[in-house]
Amino acid sequence: MRPLLPLTGSAPEDGSLVQTVMACLEDAKAESTTLIDLHGKTSIADAMIITTGRSNTHVNAIADRVLRALKGAGFGVPRTEGLINGDWVLIDAGDAIIHVFRPEVREFYNLEKMWGADRPKAA
Repeated sequence: MRPLLPLTGSAPEDGSLVQTVMACLEDAKAESTTLIDLHGKTSIADAMIITTGRSNTHVNAIADRVLRALKGAGFGVPRTEGLINGDWVLIDAGDAIIHVFRPEVREFYNLEKMWGADRPKAA
C-alpha cells in the first residue's frame, strides 16, 4: 500500500473539489455518475460521488485520472483502497468520497440505496 500523504487544508481558489472530480469523471468517460450531498447525514464527508467503469482496466484508469487531477489542482494525494483489484476503488479526498465500481459490484453494494439517493437508470 502507498504511504498516506496529507491532504491540503483548503480547496484551491479556481474551483471546488467536487467540480474537479465531476469534470475528471466526464473526461474519463465514467458512466452513471451520482453525486450525493452528505450534509446533515454524516460527518465523514460533504459529498459522495459514485460512478461506474466498464471493466477493471477502466475502473483503474478512472481512479488514476481522478488522483492525478486532484493532485494537479492542489488538493493533495487522497487515500485510496482497491487499486490492485479494480472492482471497486474508493478515493477518500477529505471533503468528498469517490467510489468507482465495475457495474456488477455497484449493483451488489447499491450504495445509493443506503444513502437515500436515486441511482441513474442504465442507458
